[in-house]
Amino acid sequence: LGQNFGKMFEISFEDKDNTTKIPYQTSWGLTTRSIGVMIMVHSDNKGLVLPPRVAPIQVVIVPIPKKGVERDVMDNYCKEVAKTLKAAGIRTKADLRENYNPGWKYNHWELKGVPIRIEVGAQEVEGKKVMMVQRMDGVKEECTLDGLAARMPVKLQEIQTTMLTRATAARDEKLKVVREWSEFVPALNEGCMCLTPFCDEEEEEDEVKKRSREEALDGDEEEERCATSVAAKTLCKPYDQPGCRINDLEDPTTLTCFATGKPAKAWVLWGRSY
Repeated sequence: LGQNFGKMFEISFEDKDNTTKIPYQTSWGLTTRSIGVMIMVHSDNKGLVLPPRVAPIQVVIVPIPKKGVERDVMDNYCKEVAKTLKAAGIRTKADLRENYNPGWKYNHWELKGVPIRIEVGAQEVEGKKVMMVQRMDGVKEECTLDGLAARMPVKLQEIQTTMLTRATAARDEKLKVVREWSEFVPALNEGCMCLTPFCDEEEEEDEVKKRSREEALDGDEEEERCATSVAAKTLCKPYDQPGCRINDLEDPTTLTCFATGKPAKAWVLWGRSY
């Protein structure tokens, strides 16, 4: 991070010589960053959309009171549904609070990203069934109580797979293979990550950062207190060198570096901080 965040948020300290200085900072925030990425990739305007594998609560049960059905009868049925799911290893909560109506509860649990909401009304109690609603897309599915323990794990896996597939497709739409410098900064300007053959030399990496920054600014000045830069930076080297499974790319050692024309040594992924 260098001193960027220190300048931006006016962080300072007094050193041993009693001089006020801005600290140099590093960041290894893998856990919090992973959570942040998950929120940004999957969530919508209603709130969180959590993948089932990491959701603290995978299923929430909401009763829908109706005249003619005693509250105790409905609550007991909700408890029976919860017991069935918990016995199947599903993290489940029955929201039996009486001071909130069903609509408020729907909004509350959608905000928290619970993958599946089970609605229990008079018809469900009478028919020994439930109505399942997916947080991901609002799709509804009816299921009998007898079949719920078998169906729910499958449904949660289907949601997990669909969310991963959608996220992967969205990522791949913003990933471009770049073999020539002329394509590099325009791709970055489109918000893409760039996978390039690179000579893998530190001084050339610094040169790429410098050149990409100059081209992106096109003569303008960058804010001194800006926390991030328009300069490109290396993100990673894909593990599966030399073939690189992304688009089944060729061995990089058969190519030339996109920035220098030297023999390439690895596929390297570049991007910007946002």
